[in-house]
Amino acid sequence: MKKLNRFNYILTLILAVCIGATIPMLIGSTQIHEPHTVKSEVPYCVAPPTVPLEVVFDGEKVDLRRYDRRERMDREMMAFTYMHSTTMLLVKRANRFFPVVEPILKANGIPDDFKYLMVIESSLNTIARSPSGAAGLWQFMPATGREFGLEVNDNVDERYHIEKATVAACKYFKQAYAKYGDWISVSAAYNAGQGRITSQLDKQLADHTMDLWLVEETSRYMFRLLAAKEVLSNPQRYGFLLKSEDLYPPIPCKDITVTTPISSLDEYAQQQGINYAQLRDMNPWLREHTLQNNSGKTYVLSIPTQEGMNYDPKKTVAYNKEWVTD
Repeated sequence: MKKLNRFNYILTLILAVCIGATIPMLIGSTQIHEPHTVKSEVPYCVAPPTVPLEVVFDGEKVDLRRYDRRERMDREMMAFTYMHSTTMLLVKRANRFFPVVEPILKANGIPDDFKYLMVIESSLNTIARSPSGAAGLWQFMPATGREFGLEVNDNVDERYHIEKATVAACKYFKQAYAKYGDWISVSAAYNAGQGRITSQLDKQLADHTMDLWLVEETSRYMFRLLAAKEVLSNPQRYGFLLKSEDLYPPIPCKDITVTTPISSLDEYAQQQGINYAQLRDMNPWLREHTLQNNSGKTYVLSIPTQEGMNYDPKKTVAYNKEWVTD
């Protein structure tokens, strides 16, 4: 019995020595000896984007050093940075729509930065429609669209008309700016309504809309606007590397003026050398298969050219050189 115990003791000692000698080799084989390498159990690392000390919106400096503003901005910048497919799609679409919208904003005296409000409203989706009924790039509600000069009915809905809806948005912005005197408040009012922003400024005795306690959607809205500008102005800084051919080019179109009804837009599209889907894609404000137009109103239809419909990566030009790596 003693011999057996002595044997077990020796065997245990040998095993302990072997294990002790093996462990360092196992650890050493899995260690990464490259300097400054982050230790992670997954084959990639995620780091938060740096929140700037301040950002500029239409020349107004927005101080982000205060904890609440910094954390709200941090949340929105992380959302844009790590919603990879969504943000990359925004950059691609911006190459097509910013050249259309920017001149209209400028002609109406609206800050260029308001194109980013369009970004957060619709994700640059021309046929975007919210559950509440807001529609188009600028997400007008039916009554508001009509108030600012848009035709909105079952047959024609100009909330989906890029140029006309942008002009209507400019009218709203100018009206709101006359009331508030700063563009950040104008953006908040576009989301929450002028009545709510005005009443909350008075009730909370606040000097600036960004200091209001609001429902989460509106509270986030202003910082989503600032974050959209920050990330889309320099997507490479936030890890989005695109080439010119990755961007969506503007589609060359010819304009045809129409003053009479069109009984079949399907047949009309064929006569123009395109199909109904392409006609609707270029003219999303058309809502049915007919254009009634009993009043003889003048409409302008955009018809894509055959050359313009064919994608040629060699001809794709980046509207903003900061969007691409080449």
